[in-house]
Amino acid sequence: MNVVDLRNQSYNVPINKKYYSDNVDIIPNARYTILEREVFDILYMTVREASEKWGISDRRMRVLCSEGKIPGVIHEGRSWKMPANSKKPEDGRRKTKESLLEIIDEKKAELDFKCPLTEGELERLMDDFSVEYTYNSNAIEGNILTLRETDLVLRGLTIDHKPLKDHMEATGHKEAFQFVQELVKEQVPISENVIKQIHYLVLADKKDDRGIYRRIPVRIMGAKHEPVQPYLIQPKMEQLLFDYKSSTEHIVRKMAWFHMEFEGIHPFIDGNGRTGRLLVNLELMKAGYPPIDIKFADRIAYYDAFDDYFIKHNLGTMEKLFAKYLNERLDSYLAIFDNLNREYKDK
Repeated sequence: MNVVDLRNQSYNVPINKKYYSDNVDIIPNARYTILEREVFDILYMTVREASEKWGISDRRMRVLCSEGKIPGVIHEGRSWKMPANSKKPEDGRRKTKESLLEIIDEKKAELDFKCPLTEGELERLMDDFSVEYTYNSNAIEGNILTLRETDLVLRGLTIDHKPLKDHMEATGHKEAFQFVQELVKEQVPISENVIKQIHYLVLADKKDDRGIYRRIPVRIMGAKHEPVQPYLIQPKMEQLLFDYKSSTEHIVRKMAWFHMEFEGIHPFIDGNGRTGRLLVNLELMKAGYPPIDIKFADRIAYYDAFDDYFIKHNLGTMEKLFAKYLNERLDSYLAIFDNLNREYKDK
């Protein structure tokens, strides 16, 4: 490895920095003056400066720095700096064929690199998410509360001229999501018992059917697929969980498949959709991803994904839908950290 000794040069490199280089080992000089700091700032450029210079996004630049793709970069606190004379790095990504799953993996790796949020910050983010998530998941199933009304109900208020059932569905879903968050903290493995516990909380308006498999045949209005007969529910659920735990597929593809199969079995008399979407988030969050929220406005695309799977045996539609939502959620979390970094630099 080549060694660059800066002690006899006209500028000094600051101490207590991490250096990333393929073939250069920099010997830092402890002497460090204001004048030298000014020289250092001239010799190095920030992520934003490099981003503008090379036409690469700030986020992608930070990933390239962390992966050691730019020789001589310095990790200073929460920031990266690189030599001003650095050459534009080879991105190494497939520009046209790169899949959304690869982008998700990349963003997840970047998110893992960030300093964790405080417990209070995470709780606030989850509270805000929970309201919209409850609204959308219930609305997909026919609940007529608006987003604003859902928020008020979750705060303990009653909405005039709206069914009691809809109020109970809102509070039940919120409690179920809170239970899911506790399961995530404890990293509880998914099981039939866990699924029944979540369903018990979801089906707040039907106390006799909570947490038990249905005993009668059912049909889903408008669906091309017919759920399994009651006597097949138990063995089908056992096989589903066995296959899920044995799978080595990407978490997004894995959850899209699990969701399809779970809804196809339709194990409960009611509340299968809400329970199924909660199970997706249970497993995503246990794997370190943020939860996703399938929008009521996207319900047609969501329904079409089921038809594509059960009629055309095409899982891709649901996989893409899940990936789209997860990618957006990762972007929202990374944007939070970007804002925190700006505030940190301004202080």
